[in-house]
Amino acid sequence: MRRKSKAPPAPLPQRLGVDPVHLRLPVTGGPWPTVRAYLAERLPAAAAERVDALLDARGVVGQDGRPVEPDEPFRPGAHLWFYRELPAEVPVPFELEVLHRDEHLVVVDKPHFLATTPRGRHVVETALSRLRHALALPALSPAHRLDRLTAGLAMFVVRPEDRGAYQTLFRDRLVHKEYQAVAPYDPALELPRTVRSHIVKERGEIAARELDAPPNSESRIDLVERRGGLGRYRLRPSTGRTHQLRLHMSGLGVPILGDPVYPVVLPEPAPDDFRRPLQLLSAVVEFTDPLSGRRCRFESRRTLSAWSDPDGWDAAPSTAPSTPRSAPPSA
Repeated sequence: MRRKSKAPPAPLPQRLGVDPVHLRLPVTGGPWPTVRAYLAERLPAAAAERVDALLDARGVVGQDGRPVEPDEPFRPGAHLWFYRELPAEVPVPFELEVLHRDEHLVVVDKPHFLATTPRGRHVVETALSRLRHALALPALSPAHRLDRLTAGLAMFVVRPEDRGAYQTLFRDRLVHKEYQAVAPYDPALELPRTVRSHIVKERGEIAARELDAPPNSESRIDLVERRGGLGRYRLRPSTGRTHQLRLHMSGLGVPILGDPVYPVVLPEPAPDDFRRPLQLLSAVVEFTDPLSGRRCRFESRRTLSAWSDPDGWDAAPSTAPSTPRSAPPSA
């Protein structure tokens, strides 16, 4: 199998932490007499006027950084870059706190509602874009996934050559992870317990499903304390399936507060509705650093608002879906 060639360095810098679009003209050539003709066909979502405006504004550049002229001939295999039109995004009004930074790793305490990486309508308002821009680290990349609705610890790798080492930690289950959750208290539910099931998440579907098949997911669930009809739970996943903890808690009959998907998919709230955040927090990550050999432990400084202020979480618009604690993390 022929290996895909690596793209050359982009001659355009990132904009607000977002990479420029990269296109390569077909190496086999084609029927297009000019670059403009190719772009007008290659970018069907953009009207011809958009292509013309980009070219007239000298907004499409080649590998040498020189703007492409509107009548420039088509050159097979040429590399092009330009800035895409960013979607309109509602700013997520919560801070992203950096807990640790060294030459290899950045660890942050992510708020609810902030996506980890660009996807769909969330591009600039993501942890990755914010960090690339604020820390001047254009090559920063995620070491793992953390849902947009989940708050807490997320890890990013500074250098591309180190990314595989940290991603392997998660793939090989060498990272100890602890989550906190607030959910209904059920006196009939025997805890602690280990939940195992086979989870599938189909592309394009909002909710994951459990099938009658050999387990591919495992979560340890403990009740830490109860207060009236609510419980605060410690969740320790040993696998990392999409929505695993949310699905396992719902399956036990104690769905996590603020979950818009489990047990029932609810209508999507307005983009500027930051009320009733999902009460799930990535609270602890612990691992042996694959590059330094040092044992690392990081703890979130956030608490879950449904536990610290249940009436306020349930009734009022949230200005701080998770509030920092004073205890510092250790590494």
